[in-house]
Amino acid sequence: MNFLLETLQVIIMSIYYNMEAFVRLFIPPKNKNVTGEIVLITGAGSGIGRLMAEKFAPLGVSLVLWDINQEGMKETSRLVKEKGATKVHYYLCDCSDKAEVYRVADKVKREVGDVSILINNAGIVTGRKFMDAPDSLIEKTIEVNTMAHFWTYKAFLPAMTANNHGHLVSIASSAGLIGVNGLADYCASKFAAVGFAESVALELLATGKDGVKTTIVCPYFINTGMFDGCNTKWPLLLPILDPDYVANKIIEAILTDQVYLLLPKTMYLIMGLKNIMPVKLGILLGMYLGAFNFMDAFKGRVKKEE
Repeated sequence: MNFLLETLQVIIMSIYYNMEAFVRLFIPPKNKNVTGEIVLITGAGSGIGRLMAEKFAPLGVSLVLWDINQEGMKETSRLVKEKGATKVHYYLCDCSDKAEVYRVADKVKREVGDVSILINNAGIVTGRKFMDAPDSLIEKTIEVNTMAHFWTYKAFLPAMTANNHGHLVSIASSAGLIGVNGLADYCASKFAAVGFAESVALELLATGKDGVKTTIVCPYFINTGMFDGCNTKWPLLLPILDPDYVANKIIEAILTDQVYLLLPKTMYLIMGLKNIMPVKLGILLGMYLGAFNFMDAFKGRVKKEE
């Protein structure tokens, strides 16, 4: 194609895709059927991981739960069975350990089958300013929040691409889109998780594997206890999110193949403004929204992401 033809094609398709997006505001897409899918959730022993497992329980899937908390997984297993799940498997796995991820992944393949919906949810936060954070905690944050995604993708993506069927879900954070004072290592790990998920999604499209879907979730801070003591300056604009609400929205996004999920909806506006505003105006907006003071009352403990 020449320049004029390709430009015309982009203009026509831009109009079409914008019209499609407008129509979907009023007519949401139908949910896909996930009966028979094998769903693996990391960090499933509590919090959002547990809630997502509960939401999947009545949908006819086989649930595979990973966590470092054996008792937490047992409780999640009990709860999902009460909600209708008939096939539940749980495994102890430290997702920061590459060798352990591969070992447990091989065990899942042998005992359960090929994972077709992978939800990378496990993570940690130190909540310390960069110069106050020990090197070991910075490394652990990157290993759990970022590198674990590499190893789980390596373990389970080949079967998805072979079948051109599957779904990769990255539970990232709004802190993976906008820097937050006092969360340097956490923001870095979540920015990396978002970039990694986006890049792999493009690789899949470029190789014709459009049957493998991706969903990148970037919520504001969730009331799971992970950010104990932290407050939001303007709750009407940026509320601390209810865990059940977040879990429902994630499941909805997966079932409708939504590529990006930002919560609350004001995050879409904030992200748009960030990309077009002068730097000084962006800093002013950050101060107005409380991004400079959100972590002031943090309890200061390393918290497992839930």
